[in-house]
Amino acid sequence: MNEIRNALKNVSDKEKIKVLQGFFKTGKGQYGEGDVFIGVVVPEQRKIAKAFCDKVSLEDIQELLDSAIHEERMVALFILVEQYKKACHDTRQKMFDFYLANTARINNWDLVDLSAPNIVGDFLRDKDRTILYSLAKSKSLWEKRISILATFAFIRNNEFDDTLKISEILLTDPHDLIHKAVGWMLREVGKGSLKIEQSFLDKHAPKMPRTMLRYAIEKFPEELRKKYLCKK
Repeated sequence: MNEIRNALKNVSDKEKIKVLQGFFKTGKGQYGEGDVFIGVVVPEQRKIAKAFCDKVSLEDIQELLDSAIHEERMVALFILVEQYKKACHDTRQKMFDFYLANTARINNWDLVDLSAPNIVGDFLRDKDRTILYSLAKSKSLWEKRISILATFAFIRNNEFDDTLKISEILLTDPHDLIHKAVGWMLREVGKGSLKIEQSFLDKHAPKMPRTMLRYAIEKFPEELRKKYLCKK
């Protein structure tokens, strides 16, 4: 793993550290409190992940996920996603289980968003999805975000029921990151079926957090946006 760490250090930029720490809310009391950055942007992380993808084991990925450094955890997840794409079903099951065993280390929104649909969502496309409802009811902010982001894989296949049901579970969640995630997934539902999204909004818009609603209707025509905003 020293090779990967050295590769990250070689493309790190100290000037980006403060920007990233602010962007990912690492201050005291914020959702990313204590997260450590070394200043490596996502395109560079992806390059490193692809370069080492075929050279690391799950044990190596675990070592990176256990790191305090955000970029090392992100590279670990990029590698896991790449390996998952190439794996057979039994290996994918192992990776899916591995992912869920490590949700405490998948602890910022980018880590969730760039991995949950591609592993959790993809694996569950033709399987029982009860686990997502357990995650949606978790006390963990990140497990709740995983639950809704995983449904992106279903939305891409024009399956919307789980997104809508999990959105209902998370409707009254207090955290802004959940509001944004749910609103985003509802907006994606609308791209597949505006009628289905509007049906959900007609029922729930008056009690939706404003941020959630704004994300959900972001692409609506102005008059339609005003209609739903006026319901608040």
